[in-house]
Amino acid sequence: MTPADLAALLRGVTQTVLHERDLDAAVLPEMVTVERPRNPDHGDYATNIALQIGKRLGVAPRELAQWLAEAFAAADGIDSADVAGPGFVNLRLAAAAQNSVIATILEQAADFGRGGDLADSVVNLEFVSANPTGPIHLGGTRWAAVGDALGRVLSACGATVTREYYFNDHGGQIDRFARSLDAAARRLPTPEGGYAGEYIDDIAARIVAEVPGILALGDDERVEAFRAHGVAIMFDHIKATLHQFGTDFDVYTHENSMFERGLVEECVNELKANGNLYEADGAWWLRSTDYGDDKDRVVLKSDGDAAYIAGDIAYLKDKFDRGFNHLIYMLGADHHGYVVRLTAAAAALGYPASSVEVLIGQMVNLVKDGQPVKMSKRAGTVVTLDDLVEMVGVDAARYSLIRSSVDVNIDIDLDLLRKQSSENPVYYVQYAHARLAALGRNAADLGLSADPSAVALLTEPTEGDLIRTLGDFPAVVATAAELREPHRVCRYLEALAGTYHRFYTQCRVLPMGDEEATDVNRARLALCAAARQVLGNGLDLVGVSAPDRM
Repeated sequence: MTPADLAALLRGVTQTVLHERDLDAAVLPEMVTVERPRNPDHGDYATNIALQIGKRLGVAPRELAQWLAEAFAAADGIDSADVAGPGFVNLRLAAAAQNSVIATILEQAADFGRGGDLADSVVNLEFVSANPTGPIHLGGTRWAAVGDALGRVLSACGATVTREYYFNDHGGQIDRFARSLDAAARRLPTPEGGYAGEYIDDIAARIVAEVPGILALGDDERVEAFRAHGVAIMFDHIKATLHQFGTDFDVYTHENSMFERGLVEECVNELKANGNLYEADGAWWLRSTDYGDDKDRVVLKSDGDAAYIAGDIAYLKDKFDRGFNHLIYMLGADHHGYVVRLTAAAAALGYPASSVEVLIGQMVNLVKDGQPVKMSKRAGTVVTLDDLVEMVGVDAARYSLIRSSVDVNIDIDLDLLRKQSSENPVYYVQYAHARLAALGRNAADLGLSADPSAVALLTEPTEGDLIRTLGDFPAVVATAAELREPHRVCRYLEALAGTYHRFYTQCRVLPMGDEEATDVNRARLALCAAARQVLGNGLDLVGVSAPDRM
């Protein structure tokens, strides 16, 4: 019985109790809260439902808890129920009910942990979206890992997810990039505000080799040629780098296409027509303060050129026109102002502001030998996605970037990620999976197979702790999707690995020497097979490999 199964059971029993006592069952929440007590001596699970609804029913929570405890204890699968504190109910499951989760895991296999809570969500998930003026830096690398993991978690909960990359190939940064390539090719100093570094020299040299006569063109034509070829080279590099990192996108959209397809003009006309765009001081302004912004935003400047937000508005409308009902943007720490701008733009176009969600990620710092690794993109000394992977590998890089909430700055300790020890979190989790795989091979060599039907024999405390931890996985995935926090999966995997290692230390799984195999051995093998499955499922959700050997 998983926590979700138990919650459904408790809700049904509570509803029956309320009906029997002529109390209003409408106060029941959709989902009854079920948690693991910090002290296992208090039981397998606990619920605070009596505290939640007691006062609304006009019943003292502890008195209601007494009624519920009696009914819970009589329900199938529950061994005992006791009232604690002001109205908590502590529960112990019957062995068969608790251990049934093993059979469920082995039966569902790769589908264990997946659900359908978000089946009605058609999500556009935009992340990374780095300017094509250089390799992906650490901030973009964090989004490449977290965004991909979030897409996996949302899909696991039933959402239809489209991963989208928005190439910012329109505007001043691309002009500076083109002029920087032109200057590098002609061995001139980097233009003011331009880009420098070995990658600029390499791209410029490649373009000169691939486009004979480019240096003989007139100034405007030459710079335009460097822009077109340079942007294409960076696009290809970024796509290849992300693919090697395990992050692929379903759709690549070019900012320039918003203008070429006339979508910006179309949006401007629509906003003028519905009164959400007004003219003042020669410019056209979005009435964004009507929708929570701190000031109105210029969409068309007084010289007639579109402001940056014009492309964003057109792109937002384009997403809705393609059939998405929820848009998630993953942006860097310097984009806080975009949160209200985007929701205001959606509302001005007639879409629910709640259908636009902006996640803001904080900075990543690299530490080596106890010292920070300095970064400077325009100086050409930036630490890139390629650099990080070369230093620690794809698995360690992804896992270390995903395992912390995006709300906080993180320090990546390169020395730690190279260690093959329990101090290294990704190694710790992967080692647990490899250890379980080795156990399975050893059992096969002995001709010993798992027997889920014998799991009622698993009564040791560490066995119960491992079983309950395995049963928590679906709820962890659902919460990670609901809160947009894939790091919860990583933290769960670390807890599961620790729980498994403690179980393995306390409980002999395979017979020793000439000992005869028993049903306990076969039951523990089933438990280990379930643990291996859940570890593999969790690692897959964060895009990290589950090795069978290390």
